[in-house]
Amino acid sequence: MKCKSVGIPRLLILFLLIASLASRASAANNGFVIAMGGGNGTPEIYEKWKTLGGGANAHVVLIPTANNPGDDIAPVVEGLKHVFGIQKVSVLDTKDRAKANSAEFVAPLREATFVFIDGGRQWRLADAYLGTRVERELRNVLKRGGVIAGSSAGASILASYLVRGDPKGAEVMMAKGHERGFGFIPNSAIDQHVSERHRERDMEPVVAAHPKLLGIGIDPNTTRRSL
Repeated sequence: MKCKSVGIPRLLILFLLIASLASRASAANNGFVIAMGGGNGTPEIYEKWKTLGGGANAHVVLIPTANNPGDDIAPVVEGLKHVFGIQKVSVLDTKDRAKANSAEFVAPLREATFVFIDGGRQWRLADAYLGTRVERELRNVLKRGGVIAGSSAGASILASYLVRGDPKGAEVMMAKGHERGFGFIPNSAIDQHVSERHRERDMEPVVAAHPKLLGIGIDPNTTRRSL
């Protein structure tokens, strides 16, 4: 496990060159938020998911909405089944905000103990779910003591400030109109794939523009748990 802190004058940027950061969502919540910086995960990460997310009694929900067109979610579904030793994973995926606001659509979240938000492009998650029943029910998962885990784009959306939210391309760190995440990790911005994509300094202008934010950069496939 490696954790590297980078101090920069007038900026507060914490680069966590790790695959998984687990943190209590807030003092009012009993659940966990886990941000993973991409990759396929490790047995240690999977064991943590299983332990915190309900084990063989887990109710697991997959949200693949960030995926790119044509991405096959079947391996992710089967992987989650294998990790938890369960037979069913509920999949929530829509770009229709009216549907995202329907009681029927969010019903699986009301029973969920573990939610996995897959990677792709984070703006798709913001456009589909911010301010809808999906976002509200995700908060209720945490209030019940459940787990919300996100990988890559699914990690970035967990923060209060959304980086790389520009639909035109992932190179833009601050995209007007796409700067709000779910805020499950408050006062933060989360970047991913940091060292493998040479993003070590990309968070600097974000924190310079928003000095109250904690900038978090996460690498794939090592792990750290932080409460």
